[in-house]
Amino acid sequence: MNYPVFLALILALVAAVAWPRFGLLALWQRLRANRRRIRTEDALKHLHACAWRGQSATLQSLAGALHLTLAGAVRLVGELEAQGLLRAAEDGLHLTPDGEQIAVAVIRAHRLWERYLVDEARMPLAEVHHEAERREHSRSAEALGALDAALGHPAADPHGDPIPTVTGRIERVESRPLTDWPLDAPARIVHLEDEPAALFAQIAAEGLRPGQTLRVLESAPQRLTLSDGRKTFALAPLVAANIFVAPEPANGHPADRRLTALKQGERALVRALDDGLQGFTRRRLLDLGLTPGVPVTAELPSLFGDPVAYRVRGTLIALRRDQAEQVLIAEPASAAPAPSPSAQE
Repeated sequence: MNYPVFLALILALVAAVAWPRFGLLALWQRLRANRRRIRTEDALKHLHACAWRGQSATLQSLAGALHLTLAGAVRLVGELEAQGLLRAAEDGLHLTPDGEQIAVAVIRAHRLWERYLVDEARMPLAEVHHEAERREHSRSAEALGALDAALGHPAADPHGDPIPTVTGRIERVESRPLTDWPLDAPARIVHLEDEPAALFAQIAAEGLRPGQTLRVLESAPQRLTLSDGRKTFALAPLVAANIFVAPEPANGHPADRRLTALKQGERALVRALDDGLQGFTRRRLLDLGLTPGVPVTAELPSLFGDPVAYRVRGTLIALRRDQAEQVLIAEPASAAPAPSPSAQE
């Protein structure tokens, strides 16, 4: 036996396994730590979701959500208590401030990724949840901040769930299931429940989305008949119960008045950008100065009527009709005093 060669092989094998940064042992330890971190974040997310719904998280609900045995859930709760991320009480499991901070950061990442996957990657809405779950655990504050800015700081994900701000604030919108809504009263979709997946797939197939206004035309034990003014939908009550709605905002402005309604020389105030406009296109309109409260005047149409020049913050910008259609305006406000130059900056 060639002992020097044999010794070299043994040393090479030991190095491959035990090399501090690149060996198999180090790789296995990183993978194990990553799995533990993901399990921790998923557990904290579950507790946050229960609290958001006004429910109490329990060992049983945690075990079901993370596909653990009850004994595994008990061990996990013990670990998270020792880390100061949750506390167990008689009425259930509760997040500590540190645990809530981590949970909200994961939720923010998840919902921003969902927004990106729908608006920019053009992924079908029914498929984005699982992909966003995969991406939510690999994040940095800087990368998420850049993604948020590039998307135009969206307020909600494609399901209508509020996206936490960078400071961790989450806006709550009161809503109720469409099955509880009165007949022929306008209802604005504010949330689409994405579980169970089979029911959500039916909602997505109908093309229903947050921000859409519906009326319930007929309610029967077998189906609800809805209309958005252009199309009629027939949904089973089990499906319609996963669509949550709220009243149209009572702000005194026509909900569908768009920038395209302005005639040459007319002036109005920007009220908002359409909820359906997201991603980099939304960011571009915001960068052009089309932010809430800013005066805008229709100036000159092009030779063929499209695009149209609008004056915003003292600058002429050209918008195609499909872009201007995404800008909601208040009633023409030619008599309203214009903001001072310093206020417009």
